[in-house]
Amino acid sequence: MGRLKTVFQEGETSVKIHKLLALGMAASMLLAACGAATPTVAPTAAPKPTEAPKPTEAPKPTAAPPTVVPATAAPKPTDAPKPVVSGLGAEYDQALSGAYKGKKVTVDGPFSGEDAKKFADTLKDFSDKTGIVIEYVGGKEFEKGISVKVDGGNPPDIADFPQPGLAARFAAQGKVVDLNKVLNMDFVKKNYNKSWLDMATMKGKDGQPMMAGVWERVNGKSLVWYPKASFDKAGYKLPTTWAELTALTDQIKKDGDTPWCIGIESGTATGWAFTDWVEEMMLRTTSPENYDKWVTNDLKFNSPEVKAAIGEVTKIWFDDKSVYGGRKTIATTGFGDSPTPMFAKPSPKCWLHKQGNFITSFFPKDAKEGVDYDFFYLPGVDAKYGSPVLVAGDLMTMFNDRPEVRALMQAFTSVEHLKVWLKAGGAISPHQDAKLDMYGSKVEAKIGDIIQKATAVRFDASDLMPGEVGAGSFWKLGTDFVTGAINVDAMADGIDKSWPKK
Repeated sequence: MGRLKTVFQEGETSVKIHKLLALGMAASMLLAACGAATPTVAPTAAPKPTEAPKPTEAPKPTAAPPTVVPATAAPKPTDAPKPVVSGLGAEYDQALSGAYKGKKVTVDGPFSGEDAKKFADTLKDFSDKTGIVIEYVGGKEFEKGISVKVDGGNPPDIADFPQPGLAARFAAQGKVVDLNKVLNMDFVKKNYNKSWLDMATMKGKDGQPMMAGVWERVNGKSLVWYPKASFDKAGYKLPTTWAELTALTDQIKKDGDTPWCIGIESGTATGWAFTDWVEEMMLRTTSPENYDKWVTNDLKFNSPEVKAAIGEVTKIWFDDKSVYGGRKTIATTGFGDSPTPMFAKPSPKCWLHKQGNFITSFFPKDAKEGVDYDFFYLPGVDAKYGSPVLVAGDLMTMFNDRPEVRALMQAFTSVEHLKVWLKAGGAISPHQDAKLDMYGSKVEAKIGDIIQKATAVRFDASDLMPGEVGAGSFWKLGTDFVTGAINVDAMADGIDKSWPKK
């Protein structure tokens, strides 16, 4: 039609010219012009149809695919999944792309005061990157409150259990999400010592093993603190074996001083420091498997294995020359006060104190780490059990399965989320991807290194045992044993009898 219209218009122009030349012959010339329009104009208009292929220059669009849409847009999909290299999980990667922006995740736990602030600061980076709002609702009454919430059918999305025994109860009731279905287990298995995974594995409602939680922040307990400046001045050498530790304590006694600073008084919790020592010796005189059986009472307190571990404790504790103040003062000396004589002037009154890394908060405020005090790893007793470490820590457990909750649980499996707390101090990472330069404290970096290199790690046994045992008979009867009110058989039998019936 376009070409036809063009031809018609050119023919009409030709007619007008003929009219000017022969105006008097209007009727006949009009008929002639109408007849001539097609043959006379077509030759000049014929090239126009050949120009019409200009639309066939539209083949230019064939150049478009590589030039515009596919080429420039294609990189965007490959850019978006970059977080996939994290290896933490699909929901974590999607969260980084903003998929769950504005969603809320509630976390309950025991943090209060400064620890609550550090926990909030730690998770701020995750919130900033993902837009997920994290609401922490915990406090000092966590243990009481969490039972009410879970039993009442209103659990938080995530709960932090410092005593995993309580998490095990909820797992057995079928109220905890199995993290084998949530986490990238290939990554998790590479990023945790197997012992951490063993300790997070509990029985589900069907009696089958499930992964009930993931370790987020931990503390190391297998540490012996000493007054570094005085220690170096005295020419003492750091022991790396149990035989060397025994030789050191003997040398300190020969020099006229007392080797060990020990105290277990802690108000209504008096005795817990004694349980820590027994746990240390259980890891050093028998297998991790026996330790696990002991935690569940499948290995009784009155068994030869447990009594042998207690015997290693008493070799030190019941020697009045080895303990500052003698055996009789152990149960009345506050656990936080017991290391104070290490800093006495002009010289220490005791030289060695076994305790977790939190004990530094009880040291004199002007004491400087690496100068006035330092620590060494409590050596193994029997070489065949390697270099075990007794730990405590925070087990993050998931109650509600939503994508944004999964994303946060996946974040907990890498040190990346914990870097703020490591730098601020007060946390040790259980993750294999942690680097020593992430720590703000050289002491905590050394502890992190010890935990990473441990041949086995095990959680504080008394925290895993039922409350009436771990925080009951073990504390009380252990204290009675230390004071001499009862013997080892009475203590062991009494604790076994207090165990709740299965």
